[in-house]
Amino acid sequence: MPTDSCYSLVCRLDDKSAVERLRKIRGLDDRQHLALLCRDLTHIANYAKVSNLQYRMLKSVLPGPYTFILEASKEVPRRVSHPSKKSIGIRLPEHPVVQALLAEMGEALIATSLQLPGDDAPLTDPDEVRERLQNQVDLVISTGEPCGVHPTTVIDWTGPDPVVLREGAGPLTGALEPLEISLSDRI
Repeated sequence: MPTDSCYSLVCRLDDKSAVERLRKIRGLDDRQHLALLCRDLTHIANYAKVSNLQYRMLKSVLPGPYTFILEASKEVPRRVSHPSKKSIGIRLPEHPVVQALLAEMGEALIATSLQLPGDDAPLTDPDEVRERLQNQVDLVISTGEPCGVHPTTVIDWTGPDPVVLREGAGPLTGALEPLEISLSDRI
């Protein structure tokens, strides 16, 4: 399905075989973070432990093309969180199709950028997605137009301070400004 960054492979959180299929398509092992697509900030609190400082930063940039790696709550099945860190990627996409699906489903969805093994970039064209994955996925959701080409900006905040793991579609300038103010408040 399209998101505010690029196409993503998506499945239900409670569908173990679909999560395994998603990992197989992407060539990911269980040490690679998957992301939970959430509909709003309140929904995020069901799946991740969020401090007041983290909440302020999340609120300043979300919804948007960011993935935040946070400590997973007990609501997250162990098979989808990082096995040793007990963390999970959290996304709150600003795409109307994703938001409509999340509202309809009433639950978070597991997702990962649709960049196939050996490819230099994520797939962007729904026809190409359908052609390359027609026997591996149940459905391709399309808006009729290509999606973005950049995956999300990934920020790991499982430690005391955030660490940028990947610069992507989400600009760092606006994302870190509220944090810089908050971090200086702690010193």
